Amino acid sequence: METAISSNMGMVMVAAVIITLALVFYTIGVFAERKSGVLRPKHLAFFWTGFVFDTAGTTIMSQVAGGGGSGSPLHAITGVLALSLMLFHAVWATLVIIRGNDRSKANFHRLSIGVWLFWLIPYGVGMMLGMPMIHLSDEAALAVCVVAVLALGIYFCVKANKERLAH
Repeated sequence: METAISSNMGMVMVAAVIITLALVFYTIGVFAERKSGVLRPKHLAFFWTGFVFDTAGTTIMSQVAGGGGSGSPLHAITGVLALSLMLFHAVWATLVIIRGNDRSKANFHRLSIGVWLFWLIPYGVGMMLGMPMIHLSDEAALAVCVVAVLALGIYFCVKANKERLAH
């Protein structure tokens, strides 16, 4: 029994590292694209790498949860939605690059930041639910993450408006 628990904890740790790598790659792609002002193939590499890492980490976490782990339905639902959005985002970015429309490449960052913000919700919920010292229900963890993401979204909107007015 102790070996199974230890094995599950090891799998959770591996999955957490992999999902955090997804956050790192996806964040680099989103903010590098935003900074450059135009979608480029190198940004695609970061989007797809983030998606692959998130899919791998989520798969491992799902196996652990399926093996008697305490899975959160809200976390699972937001996680599936976030993965779906990441896939849509990466596919759409690929199509924009292939089509080569300069206006689409210049405006793509708006979709990128939205998908990234949404992705932060299940990442944050999973992190909070995975910390034993934080005793939050699924609903409370989701509420905290949604409020934090809304605050970030407002910050980015205000910042973008200031930049647009400055030009």
